[in-house]
Amino acid sequence: MTAADQLPSRRLPAWCTAPWLMLLLPVLYSLLDAALVARDARWWQVTLSVLAALALLWRRRLPVTVLLLTMPGSFVDNIWLAPITAVYTVAAERPSPRIVIACGTLFTLVEFFHWPLSAQNFEPSRDLALYAIQSVMLAAGPAATGLLARTRRELAARVDELTRGQERESRLLAERVLISERGRLAREMHDVVSHQVSLISIQAGALQVSTADPAAAATARTIRELSVRTLDELRQMVGVLRTSGPHQNTPLAPQPRLADLPRLIEESGLAAEAELTPGDRPWPEAVERAAYRTVQEALTNITKYAPDATVHVKVRAKGRRLRVEVRNERPPVRPAETLPGGGHGLVGLRERAQLLGGTLAAGPTHDGGFEVRAELPASRG
Repeated sequence: MTAADQLPSRRLPAWCTAPWLMLLLPVLYSLLDAALVARDARWWQVTLSVLAALALLWRRRLPVTVLLLTMPGSFVDNIWLAPITAVYTVAAERPSPRIVIACGTLFTLVEFFHWPLSAQNFEPSRDLALYAIQSVMLAAGPAATGLLARTRRELAARVDELTRGQERESRLLAERVLISERGRLAREMHDVVSHQVSLISIQAGALQVSTADPAAAATARTIRELSVRTLDELRQMVGVLRTSGPHQNTPLAPQPRLADLPRLIEESGLAAEAELTPGDRPWPEAVERAAYRTVQEALTNITKYAPDATVHVKVRAKGRRLRVEVRNERPPVRPAETLPGGGHGLVGLRERAQLLGGTLAAGPTHDGGFEVRAELPASRG
């Protein structure tokens, strides 16, 4: 926080900073100036003064032209506010110092050699010197103020640009830190998980070869296949984590779809009854993937906490929404030991459903079982 941020802010009312008011206010006080000096003036002098005031309406688009239009009124009727405003606008809107100096010099000369000309304008005297200084100050004051306003505006734009640059650098730094952290996590994941899964696969392969029991051999083959598939998915995930960035796209392996659900249910090893009727509608890939992950997570939890329970899996279309229900009945026997879990699976599924514009609910049933229910729309909106 800068010192300026610590100062109490004094915001003006909205009407004080309205564009139309800032445009009309100089015109109004210039007309008042013309009215005050028009008491003894002729009609054509008043006309030139009013023209000078009304010309200020176009001062931001044509600052130099407006300044030239204010000079006749200043020369014949001794008005000040309109030409002063015009000089300020030229200095604030035109970046060329030559134009600012030329316009300020013109106003100084018009103010000094005022109509009607007299011999006193050319006779050296103290009063003439003071009047010359006054004429210079009348032009130099608004010119300096306009230059200051333009410099302040440019500095504000520069500060805003620097602020945006710092924000971009902060985002890039955060992205680099995130990429580095992802790489570190990917290495840790690969070193720990792949080692354990590889051991599982090796042990399952050895059991498959050595056992004479067909059922045990089939189970060992299934375990080995699941281990190999898990290793493939793990390697792909590690590759994504290592190469992910704002300008990098890593091709993903084929993602699971609704057509893969029968195989998933069969390989779960649970006593599951499946009712898969998603209809003929072509569901979006994200919806199919979310439905698959919902069934997968629910079956994984059932395997942990109720492996002997009867499971009911329903995936069906309901209008423009896909309803996914996975429910297990009360298990006959609670497992003595359960696999560890972090409790993040259902949270992730709920977030995935919400991102798609759907809902997900999970909780125990009245008969002592557990149910996961999700509704995923065909499209957001």
